[in-house]
Amino acid sequence: MDSSSYHRRRHRTWCCSFAVPPSSPDNPPIKPPKPKTQAQSKPTNLSSSSVPNSPQSSKSNSRIPSRIDPRRILSPGRVSPIEDTLPDPSPLLNSVPHLRSRSFRAPVSAPIPPPPMNAGVGVGVGDGFDVRMSLRGKNGGCIVLELNSVVLCANSEVFAGLIADYRKGSNSSNCSSGSSNKMCRIEVPEVDNLGVFRETIELMFEDDVPKKLLKIGVYRSIDVLEVSAGIMFTKGVLSCLQYLEAVPWTEEEEEKLRNLFTRFKFDDETTRDILGRLYLHDSEDSQPNVARQLVCSITTCVNANARNELKSLVKGLLCKSSVYEKNHLDLSKDDLYSVCHSCIDSLISLFEEASNTANPERLTKKDTNKPMIERISRQVDNINWLLEIMLDGQIAEDFVDIWSDQHQLLKMHDNASPMVRYELSRVSAILFVAMATRKLQCRLEARSGLLQAWFAPMLLDFGWLQRCRKGLDIKVLQEAMGQTLLTLPLKQQHTLFMEWFHHFSRHGTECPNLSKAFQIWWRRSFLRGSETYAIESR
Repeated sequence: MDSSSYHRRRHRTWCCSFAVPPSSPDNPPIKPPKPKTQAQSKPTNLSSSSVPNSPQSSKSNSRIPSRIDPRRILSPGRVSPIEDTLPDPSPLLNSVPHLRSRSFRAPVSAPIPPPPMNAGVGVGVGDGFDVRMSLRGKNGGCIVLELNSVVLCANSEVFAGLIADYRKGSNSSNCSSGSSNKMCRIEVPEVDNLGVFRETIELMFEDDVPKKLLKIGVYRSIDVLEVSAGIMFTKGVLSCLQYLEAVPWTEEEEEKLRNLFTRFKFDDETTRDILGRLYLHDSEDSQPNVARQLVCSITTCVNANARNELKSLVKGLLCKSSVYEKNHLDLSKDDLYSVCHSCIDSLISLFEEASNTANPERLTKKDTNKPMIERISRQVDNINWLLEIMLDGQIAEDFVDIWSDQHQLLKMHDNASPMVRYELSRVSAILFVAMATRKLQCRLEARSGLLQAWFAPMLLDFGWLQRCRKGLDIKVLQEAMGQTLLTLPLKQQHTLFMEWFHHFSRHGTECPNLSKAFQIWWRRSFLRGSETYAIESR
């Protein structure tokens, strides 16, 4: 081996593997570290900003980490001072054969030989690493990658432009100074996530990018997609979009992807399938009223368990406080009242059938398969469920008038069996509770009409409501009836309270106890009236 070959070999090993250079006046020899005691040989913890893929010793408990001089060689003739307290830099990464990285915070356990040379990658300094890229994080930390310019230029338009500009300036400087330095230096400041940026660069050297994305998962792939779009890495963008379209997302991943699409504009053809999963492109007019279809399906559902499960589901979707509230799923007031009228008509038909006054043509085989009590209860459940949706949407005022005008149901209530007629009072009970708890505000005429129509049936059905509560709180109902009565003028209160007093004296606990509200009415009507009259007479 001649002298020139020997010196060239030593120079290349030092440049690629960051080994210790030969002694010189500029680089004094490094003294070997003093042996540590057993208490001092415990390995230190990794820094929070260390590179996740930095190689570590498999026997860290038995091998003492090596230390280097507090000065770190970045390139021949260039020295960068580093604090003495920081660990050693990371050696070369073996995971990607054409990419070398160093982290200013990654510990090292033993020197690693340089990666093998691949003749298929472009030419550059020594073994083809002719670009040194410094990544600086927003929150501190830095990673240095030594890359091949041919691969970078072929995959990223941004890096291709930076490399071209650097070489133009370098060539003009070299011509004037007479030197030739082909190492291109690129610095990327303010990097949000150093690990994601490095992974994105690594994808440029991967033969099977989808396989790599499958390993890192959806959440990380969205971050890689963002970086790829920023550096115009077309292959990375297409691979990420294809992978994300083919796998399911969690709600967190969906929201992250939605935010990304609001900040970046991708090609319509490549993002059509993903956007189809995120947005409804068709106009609202061309879409069927999905909410009305859901409501109608529930009110006509025969299976009790399925109906109860679907009621809870759809009510949660249509609720004003629901996270799923969307404009195209809003149930309009007209649609809701249309379904409600349909349920009331069915209820009237069932009471006609129970009183043997129904037209046989209106009966179907499906209707007659179930007991009358069950069919009436199902329609009342549907009406109360729709009423809860109306109350949540603050559109239930008109229903008070609709229910007050059910003269046909009121007439059949007097002649129906107590086992089925009490179901009608369940609807009235929901309205009384809503008024008393201030969930329903309506004009005086509506309140007066409701009490005049359904107060007496409520007194008759109260005993059955106590026995068949079906989720109704009897104490709350009694309090609500009294509070609703007190919202009427005193003259109307007098008539209704006296009706309750006579009914309660005959039926006792089978009648609601409105004693508290009765006392309030008595004090307002007589005691304060007498005091006022006495003051005026003086």
